[in-house]
Order: sequence, then structure tokens, then C-alpha cells
Amino acid sequence: MELCASIQIQCWQIPYMRDSEIATYLQLPNVSNNNKTTHMTNIEPMKLCITIPLILIVLTFQISSCTAQVKEKSVNDTTENGIKNQAIPSKRNTIFPQIHTNLNGMVSQFVRTMYQDTKGNYWFGTNEDGIIRYNGQTLEKMTIADVSPHFRVLEIVEDKAGNVWFGTSEGLIQYDGEKFRTFSKKEGLPGADPEIWGLMVDKNGLIWVGASGGLCHFDGEKFMPLSLPDSRIANPQHMLSDKLVFKIIEDKSGTIWLATDGNGIFKYYNGVFTHLSKQNGLTDNNTSDILEDKQGNIWIGTFYGGTSRFDGKTFTDFTKDGLIKGVETGGFYEDRKGNIWFTAENVGVYKYDGIHFTLYTTENGLTSNLVLSIFEDNKGQVWFGTWQGICIFDGEKFVNAKDKEPWTR
Repeated sequence: MELCASIQIQCWQIPYMRDSEIATYLQLPNVSNNNKTTHMTNIEPMKLCITIPLILIVLTFQISSCTAQVKEKSVNDTTENGIKNQAIPSKRNTIFPQIHTNLNGMVSQFVRTMYQDTKGNYWFGTNEDGIIRYNGQTLEKMTIADVSPHFRVLEIVEDKAGNVWFGTSEGLIQYDGEKFRTFSKKEGLPGADPEIWGLMVDKNGLIWVGASGGLCHFDGEKFMPLSLPDSRIANPQHMLSDKLVFKIIEDKSGTIWLATDGNGIFKYYNGVFTHLSKQNGLTDNNTSDILEDKQGNIWIGTFYGGTSRFDGKTFTDFTKDGLIKGVETGGFYEDRKGNIWFTAENVGVYKYDGIHFTLYTTENGLTSNLVLSIFEDNKGQVWFGTWQGICIFDGEKFVNAKDKEPWTR
């Protein structure tokens, strides 16, 4: 049967892949460098009309079809081998062919962020399927009152009291162990768009929020805006918002680091901001991620300048020096052995052991070279959320996550 579908790829999130590469990935004609280019192509058995904006890639797929859409329906939960799995629609569609597990069919696109809390619960933040949890017995998609089931989760953190916080496209969501609570514009979240990218709980318990409408603190009840200084960057290239902070960390000295959308990096300590940009050593003003390693070095991922490391005085540009490939990097994570893991757009994942960089790709068993999230569980297994499912590195090899953790099936 021939389907007539219109797919619009919108630039709302940033999974480290350019428009020309997504065209290749979807086996579409190459995208030109024009800011707005529409391509018509016939792909059997489906005709697609694709509109792809220039800068980055998919965040939201809006799909309309001349055939009826499959809707989710409620059926009884099932238990297999002592593991309870929430039942899912019988015809769950996925954007990309799934090579490895997509959490029992609950993930239609990909997992953006993963976290294991102090109680041992696994949390998965998805691109358009909300929050998924495994509590040791049940894998389930969480239902939140007055929130659409189809929302993005961009960051997950935990405070000292054991509350789990989620930065989402619907605002800030708290889980206290029993119930969810949502905080958004009525609690003072700045801007018209409630989407939260950056989220961090500092040593004093204060929650820092990087939203599309700007940086703010959250005291548990209301948001308190904190304005960044003027960046003084000539012709900044903002991808989503000139006020957006993509990533927030606190280093060992208590300094807050803020990776911004086109304005470089700001450091905040004792009420004073310090600005880092290309003018004083940063490889790119479009920063995507920051990590402080156990040695106190700051690792920086960017959208156009690759990966660098800052030792407090100087920057080391690993991309310019030819040690790594790929100019869009992020997803930084340090495992318990001190290895630094990070993703490189459409290249794969790198591991730095303190001396050497090792590149892992699909040739080594990685599910896909398009990786969105990395995390280590309390068993020492390193998880990778990719465009085509989830895999685990057990210290020796990459395997389908369900081969190590059957509950992910």
C-alpha cells in the first residue's frame, strides 16, 4: 500500500547531527546550504515531502499521513521471568529502525538522558515519550497529571533529600518518591517557552535552571531569574535562544559553569561573572556540554569547535590537534575508573583513559554512531542511548542492553 506522508523536521533539540547528514541517514537527497530548501523525492513505498531547516536537526518530527494513525490503547500489564512490563501499543512506530532495545517499545524516537537514583531506580528521559522508570520490578512509562504523554526530557538530577528533578519541554518536574509535581510559567519560569535544558543542584541545595527564557534559581516553590552579563560576542549565532543555558555544573571550588547558546561560557563565583569565549581560548562560542573530571580539568563540548580541555589556565584543543574527529561533541561522562566518555556527531563515542583516546563505532558493536546519552549504573555498566536503541559496554564489549538487563526488552 502506498502511503502519502508529510514529514517536517524542526530544529528544536540538538542530537549532534547536521541536516546534510540526516538526509544521508534517511537516504534522502543531499540538502543544499540554502537556509530554506524543500526537496521532493519518491521513496518506495512511501512518498515524502521533506522540509529541513539549515542549522541542526530533528527535534520534533511532525508526521501527518493519509492513512489512519495508530493510537495507544490500554491493555493489562504483563509479567515475564518475574519482571513486570507495562503493556504497550501493538503497532508502535519508531522514527529509525531499532537495532537494539527501545525499552519494550516505549521509545518511539530516542533516549536523551539516563540516570540511576540513590534508591537504585533507573530513569530514562526520552525525546517525545516522556519519562520511563524501572524500579527493580516494573518498567513503566510514568503518567503525570495535566502533562501530555508526549514531551521531551533533557536533564535528570537528584537533590540531597532524594527528590528527582526533570528538565523538560513542559517545565520543571519533581518526583518525591510518591508523586510528580510540575513547575512552570505560573511559578515564574521566564520566557514564553517552558523548555528546560540546563539543570543542576548545587552544594547548598539550590536548583539552577537553564530555560529557553533565561537562567534562574528555583527554591522549591518559585523561580528567581538571574541575568547573565552582555556577552560582547560579535554576531553571535544563537540556535534556539540568546538567553538559553544548555548545561550547568558546579566545580570543586564552588564555581558555577554555564554553557550557553552562542554566548560562550560564563563562570559565576561569589556574585561575579567571568566570560570565556573564542577571544580568550574557547574553541567555539556555541557550547553544548561541560564536565569537571576528578583531576579538576574542565572538558568542553561544542557544536562547531569539537572538544577541548581547560586546566584553569590554558585550553587544549583535541580536535584541532587531530586527536579526535567530529566538530559537534557532547554527552560527557566520567566513569568510576576515571575514563572520560563523550559523543562525536555521526562519528561514534570516544573514551579517554588519561593517556589515549579510543574511538568506538558500530564496527565495535555500538548500536549507532549517533549517540545522545551516556551514563554508568551502580554495576559499573556504561549505557549508551542512540538513535537506534540502547546498548551497554560491560568493560569488554558493546551488547544490546536487553542481553545484560532483560527488563529493558
